[in-house]
Amino acid sequence: MIDYTVVLFKNYPNAKWTLDGDNYEGLNWLDSTPKPSKSTLDSLWQTIKDEEQAKEAANAQAKASAIAKLAALGLTPDEIASLG
Repeated sequence: MIDYTVVLFKNYPNAKWTLDGDNYEGLNWLDSTPKPSKSTLDSLWQTIKDEEQAKEAANAQAKASAIAKLAALGLTPDEIASLG
């Protein structure tokens, strides 16, 4: 499900609008700029999801790297786990 509120806040931070419900048909564009199309907002949602997935993957990779470095320093798995 597309979260149009997130898409609008992230990509149109200064625009004026209301959203009745959670679908594009409920978008009431109050701004002087052109109302973005449903397909534009849908593609922006995919971009947001892709960015979040990339951020999660980078965080997981950084965590794995940190754990490997701590293990190389001689910490045991229990000691590493106790770090939180």
